[in-house]
Amino acid sequence: MQQHRYEDLIALFDQCFFEEFNTRLVKGDDEPIYLPSDQQRLYHAIFFAHGFYSSALHEISHWLIAGAERRLLEDFGYWYRPDGRTAMEQAEFERVEVKPQATEWMLADAAGFRFRVSSDNLNGEPTDNTAFKRAVHQQVGRYIEQGLPTRTARLRAALCDFYQTPHQLDFSRFNRESI
Repeated sequence: MQQHRYEDLIALFDQCFFEEFNTRLVKGDDEPIYLPSDQQRLYHAIFFAHGFYSSALHEISHWLIAGAERRLLEDFGYWYRPDGRTAMEQAEFERVEVKPQATEWMLADAAGFRFRVSSDNLNGEPTDNTAFKRAVHQQVGRYIEQGLPTRTARLRAALCDFYQTPHQLDFSRFNRESI
């Protein structure tokens, strides 16, 4: 069984992006957050939670989707309500999470790592996430059909090389029932 160490992911991310984008992936102690550079830290930092490999993949996915202007804003300027969301807040959360989670799934596939869709609302109003899973799955299909964004393709290729997984994207490997 393949071991997934966050240290490897940090090294791969640095190799792919530090020089060009002055951005580092950093193990955080608490909640994940993206912080642009400032006078104390001269690089942009993607902090992921508690050394969790899945958290690192997820936070990287947000960075990969964010454009140049958003990468200058704390947490990319996105709206976020923590766990405990109402059904309406959860619907908004899921709407903005489709592309990041589809990206995360494609990175997880490249790493041979199990992906689980995250509704991230354990203490909120109960909701059915079937439509969310379907939307994430459909977005993966669109990415495969249209081609991956450049930075996503770069990291995915590095993950495939490191974990010795197939570079070719095959939609049949993305089973909606498994997430």
